[in-house]
Amino acid sequence: MRRREFIGLAGSVVAWPLAARPQQPGRIYRIGFLANDPALPTEPGYRAFLGELRNGGFFEGSNVAIEHRFVEAKLDRYPELAAELVRIGADVIVSLSTPATLAAKRATLKIPIVMVSVADPVGQGVVESLARPGGNVTGMAQTESAEISAKQLQMLKLAVPHIRQVAVLLNPDLVYAQRVWEQLERAALPLNLTLRRFTVREASDFEDVFSAITRDHPDALLIAAAGALGFVNRRLILDLAAQNKLPVMAAQRPFAEAGSLLSYGYVPHDSLRQAASYVVKILKGANPADLPVELPTKYELVVNLKVARALGLNLSDSFLQLADEVIE
Repeated sequence: MRRREFIGLAGSVVAWPLAARPQQPGRIYRIGFLANDPALPTEPGYRAFLGELRNGGFFEGSNVAIEHRFVEAKLDRYPELAAELVRIGADVIVSLSTPATLAAKRATLKIPIVMVSVADPVGQGVVESLARPGGNVTGMAQTESAEISAKQLQMLKLAVPHIRQVAVLLNPDLVYAQRVWEQLERAALPLNLTLRRFTVREASDFEDVFSAITRDHPDALLIAAAGALGFVNRRLILDLAAQNKLPVMAAQRPFAEAGSLLSYGYVPHDSLRQAASYVVKILKGANPADLPVELPTKYELVVNLKVARALGLNLSDSFLQLADEVIE
């Protein structure tokens, strides 16, 4: 019930203009969609994306053709599929994640790229600055991950006041992972929480990591900076957490829908709607180098009450009042 309402590859730098020419009557524009999950077109965020395109005068099946490429949890396929979108002559590429965006940027320095859900795009070399991206990439970045992770820890403590030790799942290869850990350590002090850091770099690490977590007997698990690796393996993570009776806090709604106790982060469909507005501007002639990168403005706390019951947790009414959505 609702409470409140993301260098050329194999030498393939192509010669498309950095920004599409002004909208031409009768032309069909190709939008390349580079993402992980093939179920995306059925989700509210994608419908919001199409709705914003229509608001800008672009209609799928009329003057727009959308070319979808999904890696389906095989992250090493991003470069191959990005290069494919370049070869078919996409007018703009929408990349939904950091690895998708990096692969698209390596595949072309000319075709405009609208990123969604990319953490620290400046630090990762995706754009020169948020205010003036300076290249062929713009779009939506994640808010500072370290600050959001601290807020997640606070929410976790509010939901389950008796917790004392929290296991934190991190991918140390992410450029922002160390900042996240430092921010979490600071946030843990006034909450009287002890944190234990567990690192994963690939899917095969999860079984061993959870064996170590089991031996450590934490009271909860925070998926703090696992990036695309954590997202595409979320069901595995949550199954392992459920076996250990661990309440889980994560950053995105799909985690709560899949079985985490809580999620707190930006609203995905809002970011996709904003990304579509960038696509519209680019197809009408704007240069991505001049379009400032935006940060999410809407955040949501999602509570999975079914998981709470399975864990034997009685969440307070005052905490539930903070939730934007409670999954029954």
